[in-house]
Parts: sequence; structure tokens; C-alpha cells
Amino acid sequence: MSLQTSIKNRVSCAGIGLHTGARVQMTLAPAPAGSGIRFRRVDITDRDNWLPARYDLVSATGYGTVLENDAGASIATVEHVLAALSGMGVDNATIEIDGPEMTVMDGSAAPFVFLIECAGIKRLQRARRVIQILERIEVVDGDKHVALEPSDQFSAAFEIDFDAEAIGRQAHRVVVTETSFKAEIARARTFGFLHEMEHLTARGLARGGSLDNAVVLNGGKVINRGGLRYRDEFVRHKILDAIGDLALAGLPILGAYEARRAGHTLNNRLLRALFDAPQAFEIISLDARRLSIAAA
Repeated sequence: MSLQTSIKNRVSCAGIGLHTGARVQMTLAPAPAGSGIRFRRVDITDRDNWLPARYDLVSATGYGTVLENDAGASIATVEHVLAALSGMGVDNATIEIDGPEMTVMDGSAAPFVFLIECAGIKRLQRARRVIQILERIEVVDGDKHVALEPSDQFSAAFEIDFDAEAIGRQAHRVVVTETSFKAEIARARTFGFLHEMEHLTARGLARGGSLDNAVVLNGGKVINRGGLRYRDEFVRHKILDAIGDLALAGLPILGAYEARRAGHTLNNRLLRALFDAPQAFEIISLDARRLSIAAA
């Protein structure tokens, strides 16, 4: 798709935040070409309430990705809705929300994909610009690593390794298109261990977490009624998170992402390393790229 996109109509939903447990209402709204993805805290009226979806506004990554602007307005747990918009090829949209954390919905990106499909996607009369990876960029932290390699398509490969019997070692790779995202990634839910959730709740976190919005393990066994949505749902959700985190580059990426035992922190460090290395990428117009290929 060589033209930028947005959604056709406004669409809203309500739900609770995974960590705050606060009930919020969210609206996806159309946005003009070139504006990118932006959040707006509609409950904040006394200062700047706009938060562009950018890697350099990430203020925390411990239990999800948090954005914060210079005025102190913030929005937490943005990765799932960003993954849905990126996976569905939406370049420009405004996300209006009346609280400090995105609604968790069912713990996956599938409900946001449904909202996007309800709103419809429209092409805008401006060429899509993308980040073409030219050189390998890698961030290593002990036995964890993330990297971006040159490629003519966006793909994601992830490997995880847990002691829990229900998880173990899992690996998955996907060339990310609208079709593959919906079929292979979007329905994968966030996950955690029962003892960890109890610990987080005691610290004032995961107040909204439940079997309705997360895969929960106890003693290495999945305790959700109905079990898993995919045999390797855990690693697929890690890919979902990575797609959302990489959307904070501000433009689609043409490159191969690979990760092992990584998370939000390393994903953000990877984007910072990329933009600190201008020789490792170029921003190109897909129209220009298509014309140059046709001429060749």
C-alpha cells in the first residue's frame, strides 16, 4: 500500500486499565495525513494533553509502555492498541481517552482490530513514508537481545524460554501483514503467574487483571477456562507487544526484527539506538520506491 491511511469514522469503547483498574472510555478518531498516531487525554484540560506515539516520549517500561509529555500528562499500557493500528496498516489516528491507562479489553489486540474494522480504513492522498533499515542494529543485555536487520518487508521473530511447564521454550516468526497479524498475532493475550499478580496487586498494580483479560498460570498450568487460543500464545503475545513498541518509531519499519527473552525496555532501547545511528536507516516514500523498482 503506497498511500497513507486513517480510519473512516469515530468509534468508541469502554473498559478498565490492567494496572489501575480504573474504568475509561476510549475513542478512535480519523486524523489527517502526516499526523501519525496521537493520544489525547480528554480528562486533562489545564495543560497540554496531546501525546504523540513516539519512542522518545516513553517514560516507563516496567509493566507496559508508558508515554509522558513535557506537561506531565501520561498514558500507560499503549502497546496493544498501537499493535492493532500498526498491524492493520493505519498510519494516522487520534486516540482519545479519559483516564491514565488504556483499557486492557481481553488482554490482546483483537478487540482493537474489531474497532478498526468497524470504523473502516480509508486511503489518504499522500504517499506513505517508511523507515528502511540499512544496517543491523542490536541491543544486548545479558542473555536478552533485540535487533533490526535490513529487509524489504517487516517481519518479527521472537524466542522465549520459561521454566514453567506450560510455556517452556517457544519461538515464532511472522511476516507482518494485515492478514497474518489478524490470524497469527492479534488474539494472543498478555500473560502472568498467579503469585506475581498477587504480588503486583499488593503493590497497587494489576488491579484490573483477571482471567477475563490475561492468561494466568498457577504451578505451571494455565487456569483460564478454555485454555490457550494458540498452542504458543505466549511467544505470539511477545511479538504483539513488540509490534506495538516498534510503532513508536513514528513510521512503518521495513526491516526484520528479532528478539530473545526481551520486552518493552529493550524494544525502546532498540529504537533509541536506531535513531542514534542515522547511517543505519533512511526514510523513503513508498511511491518513489515503487517507481524506482518499476523503472529498473
